[in-house]
Amino acid sequence: MPSANTLTTFDFAIKEHYTPEMVENMVYQNNPLLALIPKYEEMRGEYFVQPVQYADVQSRSASFSTAQSLSTSSALKGIKFNVTRVKNYSLATIDNEAMEASKGNANAFMELATNVIDTAIHTLSRDLAISLYGNAAGAKGQVLAEPAETAGTFIFTLKDPEQVTNFEVGMSLVIHSAETGGSIRTSDGSDDEWLIAGINRTTGVITLTGTYNASGTIAANDFIFQEGDRGLKMSGLADWLPSSVTSTSFFGVDRTADSTRLGGLRYDGSAQPIEEALIDALYLSGREGARIDHMLMNFKKYAELEKSLGSKVVYDTLQVGQVGFNAIRLAGPRGVVRVVADQNCPSDLAYGLQLDTWKLGSIGKAVSPAANDGNRWLRQTSDDGVELRYRFYGNAICKAPGYNIRIGL
Repeated sequence: MPSANTLTTFDFAIKEHYTPEMVENMVYQNNPLLALIPKYEEMRGEYFVQPVQYADVQSRSASFSTAQSLSTSSALKGIKFNVTRVKNYSLATIDNEAMEASKGNANAFMELATNVIDTAIHTLSRDLAISLYGNAAGAKGQVLAEPAETAGTFIFTLKDPEQVTNFEVGMSLVIHSAETGGSIRTSDGSDDEWLIAGINRTTGVITLTGTYNASGTIAANDFIFQEGDRGLKMSGLADWLPSSVTSTSFFGVDRTADSTRLGGLRYDGSAQPIEEALIDALYLSGREGARIDHMLMNFKKYAELEKSLGSKVVYDTLQVGQVGFNAIRLAGPRGVVRVVADQNCPSDLAYGLQLDTWKLGSIGKAVSPAANDGNRWLRQTSDDGVELRYRFYGNAICKAPGYNIRIGL
C-alpha cells in the first residue's frame, strides 16, 4: 500500500522554487572558475574524444628537392585524449515526523525543504569547484605534523592553512601516507575514519572525533581525503597542467612527445615579486601562441598583487548570469587579462587560462537532480523518511593544454 504524501507533497514545492536557473545561480555563487569555465552538457557515449594537433608537417626547405623528399615522410602530429567521466553525488534525507510536525506552519514547512535542498546543492557544487583545481587522486590537503597524543582529543594542523576552505564540520575523512598507493593511517592502531568535530579557520587546525595515541601512524605530509573520494575524482587543472610531465598515460596519451603543447606551460615565479611573476608568465604564454584571458589565484595572493600594484591597480567586474566577480585588469602581450580571486585555488599557484580551450563536460547540468523517473523525492526503504539525490557525471576537458600556464608563486 502506498505511503503518505512524501513524494507528491514535496514535488510541487521543489518545482516552484528550484528552476534550473536558480540551481545554476546557487552552484556558481562564490566559485569563479566553476562559473567561468564553458559548459558542455552532452558528454555521452563511452568517453569524450578530444583531439589535439601538436605539430604541423615539416616538409619545408629552401631546396625544392629536399622539401619534396621530406614530404613523403613528414606528417601532422596529433593525439586523442579519451576523456572518461567520473561520478559525484550529494544525498540528503528528511524525517517524516519533522515534515508532519511542520504542517501547521507553511513557512516552516517550506524552510525545512529549502534548507535541505540548498545544502545538497551547495555541498556538491563546492566539491566540483575544488576538484576543478585538483587531480583524480582527490586529496583535500596535507597534514603538517603528527598529531599530539592528548587524551580525549584528536587534532591536526593543515600543512597549508589556506586549504581550510576545503573542509566542513561533519565531513568524514581518511588519511593516507601517499596521494596514490601508500597505506591508510590510523589514530589508535585500528580507527581509520573520522568525522570533523571542529575547525579553526584562522589557524587551519582541525579537530576530529576519536583519540590519537602512541599506536597512531599519521605523519607529516600525509594526504587527507574525504571518505569515498580517493582516486575517483575529476581530472582538474593539476592533471591537465601538471608540475612536470612524465610518460605516464593520461587519458591514453604519453605527453612527453611535446610536454608543453600536451601538458601545458609552467613558470616558476616563486622567487619574484608577484606582479613580475605574472607579467613574465604572460609573456612566456604569448610566445607560445596563447591568448590568456583570465588568471585565477587564492585570496591571499590576490591581496598581495593588489598591494603590489598600489595606485596602478585597475578593477573590472565579471558577470556570469546573475553572478558577478571582481577582477584586477592586467595588460598582457595578447590583450587584457582579468585576475580573479578564488578560494579553491592552491595558495602557492596561479593559473593563466585561455578559457575557450576548456569545458566542463557533463551529462545534463553539472549539478542535477537524480530524477529520471520523475520523482525528486524517494521514500526511504528502511526508515521513516524521504531522500533526495543530486549528481554529477562528467570531467574537465582541455583542447589546447599548451595555451594555458601553471605559475608557481
